[in-house]
Amino acid sequence: MAHEDGTPGPDGKVEQLDALVIGAGPAGLMAAEELARGGRDVVVVEAKPSAARKFLMAGKSGLNLTKDEPFEAFVSAYGDAAEWLRPMLEETGPEAVKRWAEGLGQPLFTGSSGRVFPEVMKASPLVRAWLGRIPATLRLGWRWTGWTGQAWRFETPEGQSLLAARVVVLALGGASWRRLGSDGAWAAWMAEKGIEVAPFKPANMGFVVDWSDHMRPHFGAPVKAIRLIAGEKSVRGEAVVSARGIEGGGVYAVSAAVRDGAEFALDLTPDLSEDEVAARLAKKPKKQTLSRYLGKALGLDPVKRSLLQEWGRPLPEGQELARLIKRLPVRHQGPRPMDEAISTAGGIPRAEVDEALMLRKLPGVFVAGEMLDWEAPTGGYLITGCLATGRWAGRHAARWQG
Repeated sequence: MAHEDGTPGPDGKVEQLDALVIGAGPAGLMAAEELARGGRDVVVVEAKPSAARKFLMAGKSGLNLTKDEPFEAFVSAYGDAAEWLRPMLEETGPEAVKRWAEGLGQPLFTGSSGRVFPEVMKASPLVRAWLGRIPATLRLGWRWTGWTGQAWRFETPEGQSLLAARVVVLALGGASWRRLGSDGAWAAWMAEKGIEVAPFKPANMGFVVDWSDHMRPHFGAPVKAIRLIAGEKSVRGEAVVSARGIEGGGVYAVSAAVRDGAEFALDLTPDLSEDEVAARLAKKPKKQTLSRYLGKALGLDPVKRSLLQEWGRPLPEGQELARLIKRLPVRHQGPRPMDEAISTAGGIPRAEVDEALMLRKLPGVFVAGEMLDWEAPTGGYLITGCLATGRWAGRHAARWQG
């Protein structure tokens, strides 16, 4: 991808383009590649000084690209949006994402949970190879600020510039991690055109807990081998106790349900039934402390025992204690702030776009990635969803003649 430095300046004229992509994250880059493959002359504009910043940040934790599991299980992770996204995920699902990464020279491996990673466990080599392969022009430091008449208006390093394009793909992300480029500011400009935007909500986030002082020694400690329960939904996973609250992969997997009002609880002994827990509790020697016995008989480590005290005091006895251990209420004060969330729900709903992801009220303007109103848990689903919608929007945009 060619990087333009001496780009058109603020002379008040409207620069005419063939194809414009706004946003250089995974969805935008995938759309740009498909547009170019379809014979379009593509310009990609990005508000930040470099491309794919959030993608690169994800790479710092290993870059979980997708999840190797049966397709029906995979698509079900997208919840209410599963049927909407199904054709896109059939085209660009786990196998296609693996082929795409390997085509960029990145050998992959699949972990025991089915999560797929590059062997190098980072994003930068993949991004460099991808940018080098896409035959498009990249303009950095170009921030979209709405419209002037029918022209797309940008603040650039040289001042204000106006662009017009035969076809446009929007891939500006959601409303979390503002410092990486996803600030949701575009929602106001969509509203100017009469386009509905579902309110943003945090997704894949932790929850605030006002811990008592006795939990301080456990800040940063993992809570392993638990089942996390949110209403009717439950997952086997892990959590992390932090000074800010409770977070981690298992929490993110149930965070949408908890955010939307489901009761949040932990099963501290997922491999034992309530009756088995009660039977073991009944065998406690009178002279042995309960804390020590919980560790010995039930395998509750210090952080689990502390959580039990934190949220269960005064502890009951017998069957009631067993029931508490199997469903310990998580007493929290709501989600962490949206800007700390890994992703967001909300955005442009299905009704505002057609089957090609083109805005019904703005013909020739397509939308991809987290701008659309869908959410999914971590574990490869988010990146795959962005790549899938980016490819879908890009392929259809490439055919648009207006």
